Amino acid sequence: MTESTIVKVGMADLNVASGGALLRTTGLGSCVGVTLYDPFLKIAGMAHIMLPSSEIAREGQPNLAKYADTAVPELVRRMEAAGADPRRLAAKMAGGAQMFAFAGGSDSMRIGPRNVESTKQALEALRIPLLAEDTGANYGRTVELDSGTGIYVIRSVQFGVKEI
Repeated sequence: MTESTIVKVGMADLNVASGGALLRTTGLGSCVGVTLYDPFLKIAGMAHIMLPSSEIAREGQPNLAKYADTAVPELVRRMEAAGADPRRLAAKMAGGAQMFAFAGGSDSMRIGPRNVESTKQALEALRIPLLAEDTGANYGRTVELDSGTGIYVIRSVQFGVKEI
């Protein structure tokens, strides 16, 4: 058995892999781990999105991977640079949990659900189909995408391992 190359994707980060390498990100609570995959060329991309919109960015030059509205287009751009065809891309995603209960339910405290909504809007704007998702609830996840197969594995302490 051979050990696959693991390409880590940090928080507010994105990366592209191919050749059977695994893209992995940990610590998805309210964050969203969105992946894009070109099944013909077996090129995979993953973004670890922290916030729904770059409109709230306070940095001079915003980190494009941090926000749903900028991370998805940037991931497509990087995958295209690696040879992927945007017309073949399909998405899967996980995360977007509501990690804590807040009285009053103010929209600013709904980061997880808002991250999911904004990621879906960014995918729709680019006409990228969302094939599967494991989002919401109130628990953290670690996710991994196999660039050789397109299989997206989700691990959580409460629910073990599942593939989508």
